[in-house]
Amino acid sequence: MTIARSERLLALLQVLRRYRQPVSGAKLAAETGVSLRTLYRDIASLQAQGAFIEGEAGLGYVLKPGFMLPPMMFSEEEIEALVLGSRWVAKTADPRLAAGAVDALAKIAAVLPPELKQELDTSTLLVGAPRRQEDKADLGLIRKAIRAEHILELSYEDDKGTLTTRKVWPFALGFFDSVRVLVAWCELRQDFRHFRTDRMISVTSTEQRYPRRRQVLVKAWREMQGIPEER
Repeated sequence: MTIARSERLLALLQVLRRYRQPVSGAKLAAETGVSLRTLYRDIASLQAQGAFIEGEAGLGYVLKPGFMLPPMMFSEEEIEALVLGSRWVAKTADPRLAAGAVDALAKIAAVLPPELKQELDTSTLLVGAPRRQEDKADLGLIRKAIRAEHILELSYEDDKGTLTTRKVWPFALGFFDSVRVLVAWCELRQDFRHFRTDRMISVTSTEQRYPRRRQVLVKAWREMQGIPEER
């Protein structure tokens, strides 16, 4: 296998990993800059090497979980994206998630070849200190409830200072420069609501699972907000 072809196959794998649903051969060929005939040959080569690519011509292709790209094949842009992302999380997320970002980057650095590790260590992409309101809620508890699909009880103060008690079905947590926002279905309002974590007086997990799946709630909320599905 020539170097050029090796790089081309890795590029095809990276494109496939961005899609959760089958994508047409024509689209894959356009994104990787090859002919459709070459694309079909490259798909066959990857399948022969053990890549879990399902599909066929006319139906589309999808890369199933379980096939990992070697870390040493990260491009300079990918290294910079990892560094920038981890630095942003380290400065804007709650302490446990921030520590997770630092630890994850350290694990990646441990398996990089020297030249790429140097790129990671000397990255000049910086993240400014955020100006945000301090959280009164335990974001670790909220993230755990989202993963487990557990109902939360909130004591919440709105922008007018009115205090209410809510039972909500949490399914997403948004991180912004100045605030963090819980996205949830509110039993009181019988609708989707957004709750700033700095206005939560108290948060308690009921340990009870809410009746709808998290993915269903996310899809319905996206449709209501006009937010397109992530690839």
